[in-house]
Amino acid sequence: MCSGRVDLAHVIRAFQNGMDGVYIGGCRLNECNYITHGNYDALAMVLLARRILEHIGLHPERLRIEFMSSADGILFAEGVNDFVRTVKALGPLGRGEGIGPEELAARLAEIQKLVPWIKLAKREKLAARLTDPAGREGHFTAEEVAALFREVPAYYIDPRKCQACGICAGRCPVDAIDGGKQRVHVVDQERCIKCGTCLAVCPERFQAVTRFVGVPPPPPPAEDERTPVRRKKAAAS
Repeated sequence: MCSGRVDLAHVIRAFQNGMDGVYIGGCRLNECNYITHGNYDALAMVLLARRILEHIGLHPERLRIEFMSSADGILFAEGVNDFVRTVKALGPLGRGEGIGPEELAARLAEIQKLVPWIKLAKREKLAARLTDPAGREGHFTAEEVAALFREVPAYYIDPRKCQACGICAGRCPVDAIDGGKQRVHVVDQERCIKCGTCLAVCPERFQAVTRFVGVPPPPPPAEDERTPVRRKKAAAS
């Protein structure tokens, strides 16, 4: 019902499914039926998504958002027709940019996996109400997006500190933590979506989770090294 419901993951998934372009139509800005003004959320998302497309080598004009009312049938038709012409001129997705199918699939899959991290890292700017048209194109910059991907974190569970309590594994939204009773937990870096939940929920008395930025985390412990090192209780005074 609202353009604000269109998520970055939906846009990336459309391109993963072979769409050559994505067109989003929303209500006129400042004429939202809801107090949330979700069309501003959609606008900020599209501005970020266009920069991400540019970052991975795709033409940003493959994604467009326009705002109109239900009475603007002519405006809608003109906008869609113009968008179709633009996308046809760009050519098939990836091929028009000189990117092979396998490489394109890998780039889009990596972005899709990082969507939760991207939304978390840019949550304040994604929530901005961009009322001034002059400032929209510069709201997200190419340099900012490049830095965003350089700063993707990795989370590592220290086998010397993990007490196999199971809290992080139970709270991980994508089951990216392997563990069990009497078994040091390990983060599957390929499945991890960088949300930081494990770091947030690890009990303070253990502090077993570490966040790495810019450098790869240490390798996971071998299977025969996954027995927790139990901490001794402090002697009673």
